[in-house]
Amino acid sequence: MENKEDKISEILNLIGYGLAKFDLKFVSEFGFKTKTSFNQFIVDIGLAKTTKAVSNRQDSFDPYFDNGRKGWWQRNQREHIKLFIDSLFEKESAKSFANIVKYYIKDLNSKIDLEIQTISPVTKSKFKQMQETGNEAEFYFMSNFNEIETFKGGIIEDARLWGDGYDFQIKLKSNYLLVEVKGLKDVQGSIRLTENEFKKANEIKSDYFIIVISNLAKSAKMTLVSNPLQELTFKISERTSIQKSYLTKSFRW
Repeated sequence: MENKEDKISEILNLIGYGLAKFDLKFVSEFGFKTKTSFNQFIVDIGLAKTTKAVSNRQDSFDPYFDNGRKGWWQRNQREHIKLFIDSLFEKESAKSFANIVKYYIKDLNSKIDLEIQTISPVTKSKFKQMQETGNEAEFYFMSNFNEIETFKGGIIEDARLWGDGYDFQIKLKSNYLLVEVKGLKDVQGSIRLTENEFKKANEIKSDYFIIVISNLAKSAKMTLVSNPLQELTFKISERTSIQKSYLTKSFRW
């Protein structure tokens, strides 16, 4: 479960993205005429300790937008976050994106005075996705998999929709490697395999890989584990859950 610090970091990423992409149009949706006053507002409501911290978050997204600013050296560290936000909100206008950010802020602290327009159910669902560490890790891997020597020069194919025990397939000449991505906000933590993933790892063995993307909240790091059932020790963790379904009587449709 996310802690408050992680949620604040996510909101600051959205704010940095909004400032870099929409500039003063984004700021005006919060009722401010300058970034200086907007940044101070973000400090006043407790999302950042200094206005410089807000400016720095924008700087980290500037390189990805044609806004005349070069941004700063952390470009590669934010690319996966930019792509992740794009996947959820790329088509939003300055007005609608600002409304989404307001919703996220109110979700963190309902006492903050912000006027919010109606949020669609789909947007609320995207909000839940934003909080999933695994989604962010997958976008990081897609952006950086070529940095791993084992996968260098390979062709990546997204297999997440198929639910067959792995996230990505990487083709290297005539060989196919299967990759399951796991994400951690911090530098330490355990990873979990579903029964389906465990069976696939046992079937494929040395051509099955786990990529752990750790420290996502600050400076992401990729760790490659080949043939994970041989390299790592897993213990069974059984969870009993009851999934309800609802059935009508038979109709002639």
